[in-house]
Amino acid sequence: MDAAKFEALKENLWDFMKKEIYPNELLHIQQVKAIRAKGPSHWRQPAIIFELREKAKARGLWNLFLPVDSAKLAGRAGGGLTNLQYADCCEIMGTANHAEFAAEACNCSSPDTGNMEVLARFGTEEQKKKWLEPLLDAKIRSAYAMTEPAVASSDATNIRTSITRDGDEFVINGRKHWITGAGNVDCKIMILMGRTGSKDTATYRSQSQILVPTDTPGITLVRPMETFGDDDCPKGHMEILFEDVRVPISNMLWGEGRGFEIAQLRLGPGRIHHCMRMIGQAERALSHMCRRAASRTAFGQQLAEMGSVVQQVAECRAEIDQARLLVREAADRMDRLGNTDHYTRQLLSLVKAVVPNMTQRVVDRAMQLHGGLGGSQDSFLPAAFVGTRNLRWADGPDEVHWRTAGRLELSFQRKQSPLYQIELYDHDRSVPFRAKL
Repeated sequence: MDAAKFEALKENLWDFMKKEIYPNELLHIQQVKAIRAKGPSHWRQPAIIFELREKAKARGLWNLFLPVDSAKLAGRAGGGLTNLQYADCCEIMGTANHAEFAAEACNCSSPDTGNMEVLARFGTEEQKKKWLEPLLDAKIRSAYAMTEPAVASSDATNIRTSITRDGDEFVINGRKHWITGAGNVDCKIMILMGRTGSKDTATYRSQSQILVPTDTPGITLVRPMETFGDDDCPKGHMEILFEDVRVPISNMLWGEGRGFEIAQLRLGPGRIHHCMRMIGQAERALSHMCRRAASRTAFGQQLAEMGSVVQQVAECRAEIDQARLLVREAADRMDRLGNTDHYTRQLLSLVKAVVPNMTQRVVDRAMQLHGGLGGSQDSFLPAAFVGTRNLRWADGPDEVHWRTAGRLELSFQRKQSPLYQIELYDHDRSVPFRAKL
């Protein structure tokens, strides 16, 4: 999208946030509480989301996440944005409470965005028609089933859920947990990652991804997993049992043994969207912090005049801007080089490690300055803190991202850096500083 149209789009989005999102945040929270009280059979987006979706469509703020190349594959217009342009829009949407409230209204929320990209890039025409089109219209929701309770799922080679061929069907057995979105009654399709290869199959060819309709016999939603006591109704992060679940072989995505390739391509754009939104959460926390500091006096001095507060505000500004630059460079390189480029892969890992940690620090400082109110239902800050803290493991543990980035750096230094071969100085040691007595 050209610069003038993009600036107009951002102005439109800011106007939507100010007129439709921020004024309805408390209503959204109240409606979710009412849904939770009615029980599991009522878990779907609250009425305000459906109302706002129509307004977002009318404004042209629909499916903004879908980059130009994926939109072409999907056979449907997205926002016409690059990943770099979407970073700005995603940050704006991320200033909402909770972080995906506005994204839900614009059909730009997880895990649907990543799943739609997978279907656009790897789905057959039949799969796109059956599942991608209704997702693009927000007529259904989806889930991505990878994590398992019995293994360290941060290493996807550990995944043990079995996908076994039986004639014209695949039979799935296993247990998953933290499956985001599966609690919603409108979740009609899951992309499941499981093991199709035998113990002799090469590690990175043993996993596959397959489409599993949620009404298939043998699927049990055991319970919603809670984070700090929150079940995240109506989306939910479910524990799911798969017992002899049968799906046709045509449900396989991109062929057996291609699961890791799909995951690597999915975990680029889809997962960096969370980090884009977290920049927005940090910006809102900093604004609350500054407003609080300017409105409170303690010990005869306005908080905004205290040296420690002023320094914390400056540190927040620096940390947010540093993280944003990382996000923007990663998005730009994905646009130009794809997310399999060496340095782009490293940036994606750095972004996933840096941004949630940064946001957690900024939100924590804002909470501290608010005192008890900072942890109460009167503030957006608790939801922001829980969301960003959860992201530090939900998007893969910090340690995995640092490990990936570090290994890529070691490889680059050995193979490409012109500085790597510079050795330590070899001084002349033949003449001692002081003769031995």
